[in-house]
Amino acid sequence: FAPSSTSQLFYAAAPSTALHMSTSGDYNDIKVMVNGMPGPMATAAAEACLRKGLSLSPVAMTGPDIETATITVVDNVTGNHANVRLIPSSDMEEINSAIEGLRSSLGEDGLLAIDYTHPSAVNSNAKFYAEKKIPFVMGTTGGDREQLMKDMEEASASAVIAPNMGKQIVAMQAALEDLASKYPSAFGGYTLLTRESHQKTKADTSGTAKAVVDSLKTLSGNDEYTYDDIEMIRNDEESMDFGVKENALKGHAFHTYTLTSPDGSVEFQLKHNVSGRTVYAEGTADAVKFLSKKIKQGLGGKVYSMINVLEEGAME
Repeated sequence: FAPSSTSQLFYAAAPSTALHMSTSGDYNDIKVMVNGMPGPMATAAAEACLRKGLSLSPVAMTGPDIETATITVVDNVTGNHANVRLIPSSDMEEINSAIEGLRSSLGEDGLLAIDYTHPSAVNSNAKFYAEKKIPFVMGTTGGDREQLMKDMEEASASAVIAPNMGKQIVAMQAALEDLASKYPSAFGGYTLLTRESHQKTKADTSGTAKAVVDSLKTLSGNDEYTYDDIEMIRNDEESMDFGVKENALKGHAFHTYTLTSPDGSVEFQLKHNVSGRTVYAEGTADAVKFLSKKIKQGLGGKVYSMINVLEEGAME
């Protein structure tokens, strides 16, 4: 799917199930528009918002080919639930009317968005949020990331943009970046092999894998290794051979990075395997809280990363 106009911004994946965890906080003055439902990641993020004391917007945007419908989002841990009317992105008149109505009742800073749509829609979706002055958390990977950051900085958009929303994985990425900056070429001459497995519906190469590879390239001094060298696994049988359990095939992220010495006598391996979507959904809800707090402090109008969220201790 490649959006060609404003009416084709949002893309939702196929419906799926949800996941679980903790609570907290008083954010009664904001509502969160979770765009991309009934896709599994967007739905999991919506459930996490309910779990953490956030209120969902009564309307959200979905793919252009999905019919208008009202769904009930339920968090099975707390029992919190909300009805959300999904509006296809082909109906921009209703979308704009809904946003104006929410703004009039919530105020200028009362509406925030979460985006879990499709890689091909990342850049156009972000521009849409910036034009509408809707602070947003971009969990969708892919797109032209360099252009994305440039556009959002020029627009002074309020956003959290990251290739991975999981707290522990973000901490690992930060540690690797620090290691690479302090000890470049510590693994000079070592070859790098990267394999990542995700559910079949994930269209692009993992953004987390790309970020980790950037650090490992610096550590190994290997400028020839590219993102195209990352081995993507999107086949159920191959994923299971890689260690994924059958019940996690529809939602997982298994990554293994291997550094091998020139003579093959030394091998280092970094591995992080995630089954399900809870860790990402929880981090996304934490990012919404972080962004809302920044805006209330007068520190909006800039793009934050999940490392910023982690450094502030804003991840529960």
